[in-house]
Formats: sequence, C-alpha cells, structure tokens
Amino acid sequence: MNAKLIDSIAKAVLYEGYMLYPYRPSSVKNRQRFNFGVLYPRSYSEAQSGSDAWSMQTECLVLGNSPAIEVRVRFLKLVARTTRGLDGPARPPSASGDSTVDSATQHFDSLSAPWQEAIECEVTVPVQDLHLLTVEPLQWNFTFPAKHETELLREESERLVGMIDRKQESVNGTVEITAAREYGDIFKLQVRVKNLTQLSSDAAQTDRDSALMRSLVSAHTLLGVNGGQFVSLLEPPENLKALAASCENLGAWPVLVGAEGERDTMLASPIILYDYPQIAPESPGDLFDGTEIDEILALRIMTMTDDEKREMRSTDERARQILERTESLPMEHLAKLHGTLRDLRSLKEEVS
Repeated sequence: MNAKLIDSIAKAVLYEGYMLYPYRPSSVKNRQRFNFGVLYPRSYSEAQSGSDAWSMQTECLVLGNSPAIEVRVRFLKLVARTTRGLDGPARPPSASGDSTVDSATQHFDSLSAPWQEAIECEVTVPVQDLHLLTVEPLQWNFTFPAKHETELLREESERLVGMIDRKQESVNGTVEITAAREYGDIFKLQVRVKNLTQLSSDAAQTDRDSALMRSLVSAHTLLGVNGGQFVSLLEPPENLKALAASCENLGAWPVLVGAEGERDTMLASPIILYDYPQIAPESPGDLFDGTEIDEILALRIMTMTDDEKREMRSTDERARQILERTESLPMEHLAKLHGTLRDLRSLKEEVS
C-alpha cells in the first residue's frame, strides 16, 4: 500500500470545493459552500423530502479465502467563527461569506471575518473478519462533541480590542458494515454511513447553515483489505461484470487507489473518479478544485488586486496559505506547471 499516495488523494477529495477561486467570500462561487458529500442530520433531510442526503452507501466486491476489512470514514466538521469587539456583540457566521466585521477588528489583517472553517474528523472501525460480517453485521457508533474556543485579538501595541469565538456543534452517527458471500471466495461488502445527529430546533424551520453545523461534510470512506483484494467496479473481469453491476452505491463512487495494480485499498468518493487517481507531482499544493489546472489558477491568483488578496488572506487560513504559496512560486516551478511529457515510448515499441 502506498500510504502517502492514498492520503494525498483522500485529502484532495476531503477539501474538494471547500473554497473556490477567487477564494473570496464575496464571490458568487463561495456564497453557498460545501456542496460535495454532505450528510445532513436525518430529521433535516426528511423535512426537505429527502432531497438532502443523510446517509451514504458503498457496495463493492472482495476476493479472498480469509480477508479482513479495515474501514475509515473521513469528513469535515464545520466550525462557526465569529468576531466580538469590546464594545459590541458577536456577529453570526454565514456560509455565504458576509465579510463585514466589527470596527474593532479592522485593525487586523487576520482571520477576523465571520466564516465557517472546518476541522478534519475520522472514524476508524477496528479490523473486521469478513466471514464474521456475513453472520453478524457490525454497527459502530461515533460521536464528536460540541466545543467552544476563544482567541483574544490584540493590536501590535498589545492593546486588547476584541476576540474570536469558534464554536462547534455535536455530531453523531453510525457506520453499519455487512457482507454476503456470493460464491466461492467472492464477497459483497456493504458499508453505510448515517448522520443521526439531533437538531436543537424544529427540522422544518432549520436553515441550511444551521444544518451544516451538524453535518458530515465531504464524507467519504476508505476501505482496506488484508488477505484479499478488491475488484474494480469500473473495469471488472469478464466473469464478475454482472456481479459488479449489481453493487448499489448511493452518494459514493468506489475506485481503487494506490499504485497502479494494487488492489488492497478502495476509496468511496462523493465525486466521480477513475481507478488509481493521481495528483500531478508538479502541483505545488491544494487548490480545493481537483478538476482545475494549477497553472491557470496560479496565474489568476497573481492577477488579483491588492484588495482582493487582502480579503482572501483575511478570511480563511487555508486560503491565506494558497495565496502565500502562489506568490512565492519561483519562475522555474511555474514553468513546470505549463506542461510535462511522461511515458515516452519509441515507435518500435508501439509497433511491436
């Protein structure tokens, strides 16, 4: 298993769409964030007539005499960041990116705008014997508690002028794992992730921003197998095509990940991928949009005005890192983003 390669792909999926170019809350693209892989609380989903998912289901095929399964569910948990001046109340956070701040915090070119940040969460299920799962399915419950943190805001003179509040709501759910032996050493594995978080108010009256605070955002599942191998659902062998087509995936797109040819790890992604996805080695870092071209985004960031860069820098720590990394790119690195030739073969090799 190429753990580094797998983690880089999983992280790209985790932050896909977190914040899009031009990386400013005032831009239209960022007025409704978090559109991939969101599992809302069940009651909220049902109040929306099921249009917003509260669960995701992954089904795939496993080959092996005595395989053992590892399951990890990863997602973002949102953090509401508000500012409070010494002479005024905190402003409410908004995923739409209202960047107007209390006058007391305008002394700072820092993270002072109301915003929804995110922290990474992972649910790790202990290794399970696949044979036992065919007899007794597993239900693994998880909880991430509410949290409230405060950060003091000071001028360069150290005078206290306000504070930043960061608040998280509690999130809880369950991972259900079951398996069925199809024939011989072929198993069908099913993993369901459910958001069972209770809302503090009437679900029908809860707005999207409030529901997101209790949601699993960019939820995806990483599956590993010991003593066996996964079957590609995109290109299954001829004798398993019908069985692979019978796998029902809801809100998940399972693909093989790792080095080409490895079959011990599968990523159930909320976005469509191909088997063995890769991040170009020339890419200098995450841009939260895996379908874009690094060179284009880098050049666009460089042409932003000072005011646009100030807004980008002052809203989100991850956006600030993108800006600083892009502005410090040496020309030779930028040139590499323009294009790279790989896997060159001689004409003789092609003919033969």
